[in-house]
Amino acid sequence: MGKGSVKAGGGSGLRREGRKEPLRRSMEEVLARYVSQKVSKTRWRPLPPAALQPPEVFATGSWDNEENKVSIWSVGDLGSLSSNGEYNAEPHLLCDIQHSGDVMDMQFLDQERIVAASSTGSVTVFRHHQNNQTLSVSQKWENAHFYDPSHGNAPCTGIVCNSPEIFTVGEDGRINVFTADRKEAVRTVDNADSSTLHAVTRLRTTEILTVNSIGQLKIWDFRQQGNEPSQIFSLTGERIPLHCVDRHPSQQHIVATGSQDGMLSIWDVRQGDIPVSLLNAHEAELWEVHFHPSNPDHLFTCSEDGTLWHWDASADVSERKSYLHTGGRSTTFLPQSQSVISAWLRNDPTREITNLISNPTLSVNSLDVLGSCLVYGTDAESIYVKKNFFA
Repeated sequence: MGKGSVKAGGGSGLRREGRKEPLRRSMEEVLARYVSQKVSKTRWRPLPPAALQPPEVFATGSWDNEENKVSIWSVGDLGSLSSNGEYNAEPHLLCDIQHSGDVMDMQFLDQERIVAASSTGSVTVFRHHQNNQTLSVSQKWENAHFYDPSHGNAPCTGIVCNSPEIFTVGEDGRINVFTADRKEAVRTVDNADSSTLHAVTRLRTTEILTVNSIGQLKIWDFRQQGNEPSQIFSLTGERIPLHCVDRHPSQQHIVATGSQDGMLSIWDVRQGDIPVSLLNAHEAELWEVHFHPSNPDHLFTCSEDGTLWHWDASADVSERKSYLHTGGRSTTFLPQSQSVISAWLRNDPTREITNLISNPTLSVNSLDVLGSCLVYGTDAESIYVKKNFFA
């Protein structure tokens, strides 16, 4: 996507690690499909509760094309034999629909609905009709983000869904809260930030966390009526834009961010206002960061430099055993990913890094991981699916 990078500022009291080349490269074959559109976003459709099968359906959004689209794909027939005896390994298109403007972000609201953020400032809810494999618009907020009447609409840069709520942020520094059944916003914070908001994630039930173009994280508690953040965190030194954020799925105080200079930062929002550690990672903008949803000692990042990295911190957990946690009157064995001290917060952590792309070329704009399956999309107008790469 966009080009350019800047140098990282220093920071006292931080655990900072130098740039590392990945320790090993993944040699497994990646299933690819050329889609004739630059792919800005890839997202797995969530699995139903207690589902045993791997994910099969994912959505993509495009950018910088004459006509952008939201598309639904399936990899359900991977490994099946076609009539001529060859394996049909390509993701296949189920349906698509035109999208006005670049797809800036995309999240599934539930198994049937997906929300897309547009560079035009609009936010659209699409419904996937699985009986006849079509997409339709079920709700659209046309001017969700705008500068002012004289300067027109502002791109909507990020969304996060917690059904029925949809939180959106934009270049206008505005935060909106929508629900899919209402035409008007449930709540709007007009001047949430004086700089561009780049991404948003849900922290707790009533809290969201935003990152902006001057290296700040802000926590917003929607139980409060005011328009001020409840906490502010920042990278020290130069104000490096933060492009992405993700929250640890089981330890909600742990947050990962990616910045314009390729730096991966780990934060503990319970303590201090600077990151716990800065990890020199990619050579250019870090576009997305995702904890594995069920194995969060594993983390994934992708970048403008054409690389996609798998970070494995589980080796830092002693003998990979469960930890004994005593709270109140109950004693519970927690899996390693929920151990009292996360692998991401340990001193002198051991992290194994795998480069999942052997020959980096154009930007890897987006990734998503679910179960043992990874999907990612690039400026090379291709989508890639890797199944069973992760146990």
